[in-house]
Amino acid sequence: MVKVATQLVQGTNGSEDDRSGAVVAPLHFSTAFRHPGLGESTGYDYSRMTTPTRDLLEAQLAKIEHGTQAFAVSSGMAAITLVLSTILKSHDHFITSDNLYGGSFRYFDTLRNQYDIAYETWNGQDIDELVLRIQPNTKAIWIETPSNPTMKVIDIQAVASVVHAIRPDILVIVDNTFLTPIYQNPLTEGADIVVHSATKYLGGHNDILAGAVVVKDATLADALRTQLTTTGQVLDPFDSWLLIRSLKTLAVRMRVHTENAQLLAKRLATLAGVEKVLYAGVGGMISFYLAEAYDVNQFLQALTVGSFAESLGGVETLITVPFVQTHHDMPESQRLGLGITPQLIRLSVGLEDADDLWADLAQAIQKAGRV
Repeated sequence: MVKVATQLVQGTNGSEDDRSGAVVAPLHFSTAFRHPGLGESTGYDYSRMTTPTRDLLEAQLAKIEHGTQAFAVSSGMAAITLVLSTILKSHDHFITSDNLYGGSFRYFDTLRNQYDIAYETWNGQDIDELVLRIQPNTKAIWIETPSNPTMKVIDIQAVASVVHAIRPDILVIVDNTFLTPIYQNPLTEGADIVVHSATKYLGGHNDILAGAVVVKDATLADALRTQLTTTGQVLDPFDSWLLIRSLKTLAVRMRVHTENAQLLAKRLATLAGVEKVLYAGVGGMISFYLAEAYDVNQFLQALTVGSFAESLGGVETLITVPFVQTHHDMPESQRLGLGITPQLIRLSVGLEDADDLWADLAQAIQKAGRV
């Protein structure tokens, strides 16, 4: 088996239906496909069900996440919706780690309030506490690691082994958006389902809205496929092709994201005005707290390289204030309890020169202290 960097570059080349010998995979826009005869199919009937371009992408996603089947969908939230709408029904229960992207909790609240599906949170660290929260109607454990935005790391293998030993039917689901298959392979650590906001690192250029779901069980894959065909939140052919292109550079991009983030995390920890730095050690995501005497808006206004924008994982450095952006729908008491304060800055470290990024952050933080 080839290594992941080789798979990313070569895995979608030379598609079977292309007679030209083109290195780059072809793009099929068609929404309809001719039938050879009555009751006959080429394998493609209608684009909501499958397309050649999306098939190629999904095979690649399954390969790099060590799964048997992947599903490319229209956004990260579509990936979450596909999974939970497939495996949960009214009166079911699931457990989630307590520190997640705020939009996930918004959807979880919708499940609770509109569909009578209960959920409760767990701190992500105490496995004994997790076990105590399992109920007869518990169907899933949802994990995001490292967490957004406080970078909490959860031991996937420990969670999966303990939960499956007690209840093999409970599905362990991992959001792998932050680390990608380059640094983390949840399915090989015992998880049952992996989800991605492919808008982020998998896409990597802030120009694609996409999501992905990868599984290893064929029966579960069939259920997800039926649900996706029914609900239709599939990824369109052009964005599928763009994501195929973007995945080719994932290994290279993640290496530079990490190199830059490691340098910035180390330097930020020594800078006046920075109270604390949160970093998982790999990947391009850092969070840090500006000291109370420092003005967050002044910091944002002073940036000249990084951009104040609500996303992550692209080649450009983006800065977010989770308290008022990604997690603003959460009750304030919950945000503060998780450490999501008005002074918390989330930094998606891009691929710019590391010294330029450092100079920009340092001068912006210095100016934020002049209040």
